[in-house]
Amino acid sequence: MKEKLLEKFKELFGNADGVSLYFSPGRVNLIGEHTDYNGGHVFPCALTLGTYGAARKRNDRLVHFYSMNLDHLGVIEASLDELVNKKEYNWANYPFGVVWAFAEKGYTLDCGFDMVIWGNIPNGSGLSSSASLEVLTGVILKDLYGIDALSMTDLALIGQYSENNFNGCNCGIMDQFAVAMGKKDHAIFLDTSTLNYEYAPVVLEDAKIVITNSKVKHSLVDSAYNQRRQECTDALSELQSVVEIKTLGDLDEETFEKHKDAIKDPIRQKRARHAVKENQRTIQAVAALRAGDITRFGQLMNQSHISLRDDYEVSCEEIDILVDLAWALPGVIGSRITGGGFGGCTVSIVKNDAVDTFTESIGQAYKEKVGHEAEFYIVDIGDGAKRL
Repeated sequence: MKEKLLEKFKELFGNADGVSLYFSPGRVNLIGEHTDYNGGHVFPCALTLGTYGAARKRNDRLVHFYSMNLDHLGVIEASLDELVNKKEYNWANYPFGVVWAFAEKGYTLDCGFDMVIWGNIPNGSGLSSSASLEVLTGVILKDLYGIDALSMTDLALIGQYSENNFNGCNCGIMDQFAVAMGKKDHAIFLDTSTLNYEYAPVVLEDAKIVITNSKVKHSLVDSAYNQRRQECTDALSELQSVVEIKTLGDLDEETFEKHKDAIKDPIRQKRARHAVKENQRTIQAVAALRAGDITRFGQLMNQSHISLRDDYEVSCEEIDILVDLAWALPGVIGSRITGGGFGGCTVSIVKNDAVDTFTESIGQAYKEKVGHEAEFYIVDIGDGAKRL
């Protein structure tokens, strides 16, 4: 891939002298969905799928972005003197948002740069192509401009800040954190209210992580995601009138049950119940994994899906079909929706000897029921973003 990137860079910008190469992974969240902006725990891991970038400084104030996945859009040009989100920038609003966020945080770039990317994270799949691109840009800027004061956690926070404030999606910290801090063969047990984290080895001796892409696209900037976040914020302030908490993640199930009637609206009550229970499930799931109890981990994944489907209502018909088909198969330890929802992917833990049956029988049944094909990725857990 590196050769192709350099070749394209040379073709677009005259030569590839002094170009640096970078990689930033996608991520999948094993459990702990929609808890990250509710002060709860998450358990994501970085993937070996991701976004590759080639970049070099310019000697003027222009910034050029080019995606080899979206050739038809050509080179997108922006200026450091006009750091605003523009519709015509299309996908480049994500990296350009990071440039804006650097400036907001006091790191102003003294000159522009050229950047060519290629990625193998399927678009709109819920595997965090946007966070991958944001952290990739952060790593590039830190490296090209010698901004040593910024840690990988800082780059994750800058990526989240740019997505919230430049691109208008009120996402939590999980995606950028997983992309920035990933570690091969480990998932990250992250407390999103404190950013305390520890790595937990994911040792699946006789099983694989299989991601199934429903090929139904979702866009998280849409209203539904921000609406869920608002419902939780409102539920939290109602609960705070009767119990002393900072986030929904501070509650255990018993305390929630005791005080839930403070939440006047039944829909808000369902949203809050998901946030509280999913956080507890995540804590239990990591304990189960550490104890080598993969069966329990799978049961908690399944419960997570039911809660996301019924209480949080972020699943959709196609995803539910995939999960139901997975649950019916022998050798499937657990399966659930992953990512923001409204389409995207499921994540399943499947015993090695059942993987072929899983992809064949689910692939066939899904096509019959939905009318289009699903895509399957048997994934490995990889490292976080870095210069190559």
